[in-house]
Amino acid sequence: MKRVKQSIFIVFSGLFLLTLSGCAPEVGSDKWCDNMKEQPKSEWTAGDAGDFAKHCILK
Repeated sequence: MKRVKQSIFIVFSGLFLLTLSGCAPEVGSDKWCDNMKEQPKSEWTAGDAGDFAKHCILK
């Protein structure tokens, strides 16, 4: 019975984490560009900087 409860807990935890990741705006969207403009540039990754240039500046 303990294994069943652990399995159920793991499944629901995974589903919860998936729903949280669905809340982030899509890369390149207007909302994403606005969020990146507000975020300090020191916190950007190299990928973030490339995506920002590609989708927000060169759009």
